Amino acid sequence: MNSAAMANKVRRPAHVTDSLVYEFDYNKDAEYCKDPHARAADLARNAPPIFWTPFNGGHWMFQAYGAVADALRDYQAFSSEHFSPEAFASMMVALPEEERIPAPVPICIDPPLHARLRHPLYSTFSPKSVSAREGEIRALAERLIDRIAGTGRCEFQHEVSDIYPVEIFLGMFGLPVEKEREYRELAKRHLSVISPDLAENMIMMKSIATVMRETIIERQDNRRNDIISLLWSLEIDGAPMTLDLMLSYCVILFIAGLDTVVNALGFGVRHLALDAALQRELRANPELIPSASEEILRRYSFVAPIRIMKKDYVFHGVQLKEGERVMMFIPSASVDASIYPHPTVFDIRRERLSHLAFGTGPHICLGSHLARLELKIMYETILNKLPEFRLDPDHPPTFHGSIIAGPSSIHLVWDV
Repeated sequence: MNSAAMANKVRRPAHVTDSLVYEFDYNKDAEYCKDPHARAADLARNAPPIFWTPFNGGHWMFQAYGAVADALRDYQAFSSEHFSPEAFASMMVALPEEERIPAPVPICIDPPLHARLRHPLYSTFSPKSVSAREGEIRALAERLIDRIAGTGRCEFQHEVSDIYPVEIFLGMFGLPVEKEREYRELAKRHLSVISPDLAENMIMMKSIATVMRETIIERQDNRRNDIISLLWSLEIDGAPMTLDLMLSYCVILFIAGLDTVVNALGFGVRHLALDAALQRELRANPELIPSASEEILRRYSFVAPIRIMKKDYVFHGVQLKEGERVMMFIPSASVDASIYPHPTVFDIRRERLSHLAFGTGPHICLGSHLARLELKIMYETILNKLPEFRLDPDHPPTFHGSIIAGPSSIHLVWDV
């Protein structure tokens, strides 16, 4: 092992037994970055259901479905707060306004404050509100696929997946759509390598806030029909919205809104390109597309959220200590053989199509209804407008790791 890799490792704590140590670096593991889901399945088979890895500052990995689901629901032991809102506020109040870093809310906080800050957004992402956007979402999907249909090839991530959910989200949010590439690159830089040094991550959040700041301030006095204007109209615990809280909301929603569907689409289209029989079945029976989309989300789950231990705790027979970091490794939980028979087999007729792709518990994904609609519409559009497509043998897919794994490039070809 080279010196750079060794420098990334820490010593095993005394309470961690040798049997619970398994070396895995979610940022740099070569097999994970080569094919995240092949590596996740390998970990599910060969590593302990709960293990400790010395990489990235040392942390726990939960990969059993039951452990992940239980921990995500138990916010009193497994906290989303890297430090308390009170401690963060006291740090920021001493800084000039232009130097303050956005607080990671409403994601990196716990109930009951989490619920109070998240509740105002429910109506925007409700099934009814999302369904009302179906026409504009479908029109965008058709425009993007019509643009490539006659070419016989595309790099799907750059030409479709990076644009589609980003343009939808920016329109809802109220940010300039013409800056979509700039915003997308910012999100990719923030999520490509997650450091255990929280200061580094907060500096990146500040850079995202800087890009949005002008639009957010302008919208305070010039309201429109968008999320930024909605947020400015809110009162939190009887107090009017502040610029600091606006920047915090917007940074976190920005990161969440610009990455999830981008990656899900890439993994889904890659699978379809490898499975011509499935393409034919879905073209003949489009009513099966929602089930196929759910199985794609299950088989190719890619988010691995981090929690911080609030207390010493014996969990599923393992001693955890206050302050330790825990990664909820949903890619492995999604192929837990105790939950899913033949877990790595793609089967749209599974009796159990439930999954943890959107999480569970108080932090379950607020935008899941929107994501599902976007995915369904794009799969319908691709299968309707493109002939049978396949991976380009001269340009195999590439991927990246991190707490949100994803495709970097998916080259497709088809006959024209």
